[in-house]
Amino acid sequence: MRRVRKRKLKKPIKIFIVLLILVCGLGLWFSHSNFSFAKKDKKETKEVKKEEPKVPKEYDASVFMVGDALIHSAVYEDARGSDGSYNFKPMLAAIKPISSKYDIVYYNQETVLGGKDLGLSNYPRFNSPQEVGDAFIDAGFNTVSLATNHTMDKGEAGVLASVDYWKKQKNVAWSGQWSSEEERTQSVQKIYEVNNIKYAFISYTIWNNGLPTPAGKSYLNNEYSPEKAKADIESVRDKVDFVIVAMHWGTEYSFKTDYKQDEIAAYLSNLGVDLIIGAHPHVVQTVEYINDNKTFVVYSLGNFISDQNDVDNFTGLAMEVTLHKKVNVDDTVETSVINPKAQLIYTTTVKRGGVNHQFKVVPYPQLTDDQLRGHATYYEKYKNIVKECYPELVWGLSGEAQNGNN
Repeated sequence: MRRVRKRKLKKPIKIFIVLLILVCGLGLWFSHSNFSFAKKDKKETKEVKKEEPKVPKEYDASVFMVGDALIHSAVYEDARGSDGSYNFKPMLAAIKPISSKYDIVYYNQETVLGGKDLGLSNYPRFNSPQEVGDAFIDAGFNTVSLATNHTMDKGEAGVLASVDYWKKQKNVAWSGQWSSEEERTQSVQKIYEVNNIKYAFISYTIWNNGLPTPAGKSYLNNEYSPEKAKADIESVRDKVDFVIVAMHWGTEYSFKTDYKQDEIAAYLSNLGVDLIIGAHPHVVQTVEYINDNKTFVVYSLGNFISDQNDVDNFTGLAMEVTLHKKVNVDDTVETSVINPKAQLIYTTTVKRGGVNHQFKVVPYPQLTDDQLRGHATYYEKYKNIVKECYPELVWGLSGEAQNGNN
């Protein structure tokens, strides 16, 4: 049988092995300890890191407004080409560099855009080419009032043709004419948004020129009543930051506001309307803050383009305001209409054979004596009318300054 012998380790070797085991053990202990310390330090760093202090957030939306597109036959004939097509864009060429700078760009489409298939017509029962709308959209206009005293000039067919046109336009807010009650409700309660600011837009007229809206079809022309306005505004007021209302009101050719305008403005302000934009007088009227600055009112912007052939009617008002929204650190929201600025505009023409041609809208500062003799005097006259209730009104638009026209 084979004998197995156990061999004893020599003493120095035993000492070496013991030391090796001790060194390895200490290494593992230090490694674990350092990892724990690092984790602890990292946690402590996280705990002492301070949160950034909350600050209010502020948002602005710029608004640009002009008055009536009152398309007389001389205007659309001037826009007609030899091929029978219509091009109104050159008439707005001096305004486009200004109007295209703003977020919300408004005008009043005084005459119904029923289109040439229904037969174009002049005063007193207007019907205009739909290319009028094309020119305004090209110039940056994206908000249109359609409720006027001329809405029913071509009856239901004219309104439906107009509505069909506006439905096809992208990114344009329009109000005042619809093809059904359901469409009206959706429009009134529609929420628009720009720069984190939500707003509603509604258009009313208090006039219909004695042309009644067909029974059961009040949606064709949005005639104002206190009850209707209350229901409309209450349906959307709490869902938006601002409510904008376009009002077709006032006395034609009067530079003074009438009692009805004052009454309606106060009523709408109490309902929570922030900005009221007026039309119908065909001349400029004053602007002002009412109800402890809760509402800014532009009583009449006058005509933007027309052939009424008088300096008073060829002169219109261009306005800008800023819709300002402040979200406080406690999430409460403050809103205000601020920084109103104004400029006068004028429709220039060249008369040939007793008929006006070459219609073009220009700011007053660009006028020459050949276009309007004594324009500086007229400028002061209309400025004084506009600022009667608000002398602090600033003259000169931001859009003008950006284009070197101020």
